[in-house]
Amino acid sequence: MIAVCRADELPVGESIRFTADAPIAVFNADGDFYAVDDTCTHQDASLSDGFLEGCFVECPLHAALFDLRTGKPSCLPARKPVRTHPVFVEDGTIYVRVAAEATAEREFAVPQENTA
Repeated sequence: MIAVCRADELPVGESIRFTADAPIAVFNADGDFYAVDDTCTHQDASLSDGFLEGCFVECPLHAALFDLRTGKPSCLPARKPVRTHPVFVEDGTIYVRVAAEATAEREFAVPQENTA
């Protein structure tokens, strides 16, 4: 496990980025902590620079939206999920256990917007 920061150093609605085998972003979504690979699966944009709404982060480049709980994209242009990582808080410190690469391989069908 990797110690990221103290929980009180990551305010609600904010994120922090660190590098393990790949850049990882940790988000404080309404007091719950989530960690995902920091790079959007559509193009190379940092999700830690994105916009956080509840448990979703919007990529700052093309507005792909990812569920922080599952890593799944919920809208285009992203089709592949980002890898998620287990987060633990112990004695006030946020820890991340880096997940295996295989957790984000599957491509998902993303609902198309109705243009009619």
